[in-house]
Amino acid sequence: MKRIAIIGGGISGLSAAFALEKHRLSGASLEYVLFESTARLGGVLVTEHVDGCLVEAGPDSFLTEKPWASDLCREVDLGDQLIGSNDADRKTYILVKGKLVVIPDGLMFMVPTKITPTVLSPLFSTRAKMRMAREWFHPPRKADADETVASFVERHYGPEMVDRLADPLLSGVYGGEASQLSVRAVLPRFAEMEAKHGSLGRAMLAARKKMAHASEGPARPLFTSLKDGMQQLVGAIISRLHATALHADSPVQCIQRQDTGWVVSAGYASDQFDAVIVATPAQAAAELLGMASGGLASELRGIQYTSSVTVNLGYDGKVRTSLPPGFGFLVPRSEGKRLLAATFVHNKFPHRAPEDRALLRCFIGGVRNEQVLQAPDEEVVRIVRDELQQIIGLTVDPLFIRVYRWKGAMAQYGVGHLERLQRIESLLQQLPGLALAGNGYRGIGVPDCVRSGSEAANKALLALGLTEARSKVAS
Repeated sequence: MKRIAIIGGGISGLSAAFALEKHRLSGASLEYVLFESTARLGGVLVTEHVDGCLVEAGPDSFLTEKPWASDLCREVDLGDQLIGSNDADRKTYILVKGKLVVIPDGLMFMVPTKITPTVLSPLFSTRAKMRMAREWFHPPRKADADETVASFVERHYGPEMVDRLADPLLSGVYGGEASQLSVRAVLPRFAEMEAKHGSLGRAMLAARKKMAHASEGPARPLFTSLKDGMQQLVGAIISRLHATALHADSPVQCIQRQDTGWVVSAGYASDQFDAVIVATPAQAAAELLGMASGGLASELRGIQYTSSVTVNLGYDGKVRTSLPPGFGFLVPRSEGKRLLAATFVHNKFPHRAPEDRALLRCFIGGVRNEQVLQAPDEEVVRIVRDELQQIIGLTVDPLFIRVYRWKGAMAQYGVGHLERLQRIESLLQQLPGLALAGNGYRGIGVPDCVRSGSEAANKALLALGLTEARSKVAS
């Protein structure tokens, strides 16, 4: 009987446990134990029901084009619970000089693909529009080294595109800055497009035409969620795992190599395992693995994280009718606000709020505002409400407020991140039976975490001779 430990009970760790449970049920001679330091499993996937509204504390959805989360939902019999975003109503605004300006049609993650809407849009200055026109004639260019997203985007479209689109878009996803994040790690397709086509606009048009020819039926929604919230996935996975294998409130202090296996120390007890999957943030993994490999711990500490605060506010039907149509707005740093973004949840997804309710999700924090994590709830709410009043004129008292804090939750893929992952992979080769999972490596979204956990489980099984190699496994 082979024994595998999983450290961390977020969606990455649960995905790893689910993959191992499938092998156990198929006859593999193994047992697994999952250790979670807090009282609940699921990490940032937390859903509350408040005043008829469905309130998400963490991620409210995932990108449909990344299949791993949807596939897992179907595996745990949640296929009929998957819902898509209301893309017919999708409209996103950027705050420019104190006013909300809609992102023009045809702009595919900051890349213009339709001429007329872009030319007519007040979002960009005449100078920026001229840069966009010249971008169509960029020759192919294969970069010799990694660079920041800001440097990459500025080379193509100029600094205004960085300020008004690249930076706020990445702040919403990573809580980071375009001037710090790696283009190869964060936007690998853009780097590939530049190498092949030169112009991102021409490359995106070619990709869109290819997708149009290949796709059949109606277009898929941009975002996918679950009818009863993201925590529904956590519950479905847990219900399929061996209850005695799940150890909440069990912080692990140390992981050490011993002979051909591993010793996991949790509390006053130590236990032996044949393999270990560490599915914690990279910084926590570094602390756990310091005695096993100082070199690996050092590389893991180099992966930085930022924190965020999510504020959900519920309002009545009058506020709902007064709000702008669409999914919400983003705030460039140049606007001098602390608010990074706000989502009009009642518009983005069905089943989130009754017709007589408005539900807003606001985000603050990130790399430039870590100190807000220490502020009391009253101060956080004051900041959010003051800025909502300035931006959309919202002065009505909310019916309810929920504040959620996520310390060190968003990994920052800095320049050289992929090279760091190569070094980590080389160090892992010297530590058979050890696998890493989580959002610190090759993607921070829910689908990436699901894939990361599943691949880590497969790597552990492979090291123990319990499965055959399927494909190259990314740590």
